[in-house]
Amino acid sequence: MNKYFGTDGIRGRVGIAPITADFLLKLGWAVGSVLSEKGQASVIIGKDTRVSGYLFESALEAGFLSAGVNVGLLGPMPTPGIAYLTKAFAANVGVVISASHNQYEDNGVKFFSEKGLKLSDAQQEAIEKKLEEPMVSVDTKNIGRAVRQDQAIGRYIEFCKSTFDRSIDLSRLKMVIDCANGATYHIAQSVFAELGSEVIMINNQPDGYNINLNCGATDTKHLQQEVLNQGADLGIAFDGDGDRMVMVDHHGGLVDGDELLFIIAKAWHSTGDLKSDTVVGTQMSNLGMRQALASLGIQFIEANVGDRFVMEQMKQHNATLGGEGSGHIICLDKTTSGDGIISALQVLEVICKSEKALCDLKNEMIKYPQVLINIKTAEKVDLENHAELNKALSIVESELGDKGRVLIRASGTEPLIRVMVEANDLNLAEASAKKLAAVL
Repeated sequence: MNKYFGTDGIRGRVGIAPITADFLLKLGWAVGSVLSEKGQASVIIGKDTRVSGYLFESALEAGFLSAGVNVGLLGPMPTPGIAYLTKAFAANVGVVISASHNQYEDNGVKFFSEKGLKLSDAQQEAIEKKLEEPMVSVDTKNIGRAVRQDQAIGRYIEFCKSTFDRSIDLSRLKMVIDCANGATYHIAQSVFAELGSEVIMINNQPDGYNINLNCGATDTKHLQQEVLNQGADLGIAFDGDGDRMVMVDHHGGLVDGDELLFIIAKAWHSTGDLKSDTVVGTQMSNLGMRQALASLGIQFIEANVGDRFVMEQMKQHNATLGGEGSGHIICLDKTTSGDGIISALQVLEVICKSEKALCDLKNEMIKYPQVLINIKTAEKVDLENHAELNKALSIVESELGDKGRVLIRASGTEPLIRVMVEANDLNLAEASAKKLAAVL
């Protein structure tokens, strides 16, 4: 088991180990040293808009340079942009300084391989092993060099636009875009406006502290109200690092990742573009989506929660579409990672080609009410051997029968136990979730 790497890189509270400047200095050196074993190497570093990004960018940069690795600095850039640009710039590794949907007090580091994919278990193990060794800088003549890659933003914008059917005219769509005061703040408007849409931007003024604060994909109230105020056709919300995306229809109704995944899957299935007629979701994927996919003859594969695990199952089952209810959607025939902007473009294609409103496309799937309760924990909880919990779980599952399901799991990125209950009746789901949460 890894000491530092979780399900999505390394993440935590700023100033508390391991999210400290001295650790990230050594982390840069460790990754750089592993890369240098195979010869001269280069990395690119991007970040979201947290104030701590300045500190950690400098620390990582110094670590890489001390290992003899050349560094390209991209500044604020969405996580999926780093995945793409790692390949585009022929870098050996892409580094993202971000805590994704968390607020500014947290930060973290994610890595992409030269192919734009998350690092393998073997690569993570090699890095962790190197971290246990003393940090020794290379000779002065072998120190790496750093440059600012000013063309990165333009290249990523053009790449996003290239995934969209350019025969489609977006000029009839008026949309509100919520950037969560995060890494898409200087990119999203260009992509959608240059494709013809009328765009109204909100939460695109980051100050280092307001990332994900009462906005974005994790809190859509502001976007929902603004869509109604502006009389817009729809709204799009990204999270702080731009790898998640949810939408709002013209009635102000939320359209989550499961519903968006279904919309894309149904459209691709009808045109024969859904590879292997398979969609990969997670343990949290809504029962309604599973049933709707099954009714179309589309196979649903369940992965553990986390985009890394979704990607593993997609490769194993030769699938090109997968995602999570949080809005993390992977379109593997378009790019190598979950990308909020590219996912949104695929949904917009469906809207324009079908000539249907987003709410009508959403209603083609009947979503089961889902109740999620997050319980903060001070220490690790042994869920399997929790006698009281197992007793309560047995009672709840017998009450639900085939009308719902329960999932209790520890978060891979936060000190939380997540209790999720789905049922065909909201009151039943709420009562069941509260009963289990009370035990914990």
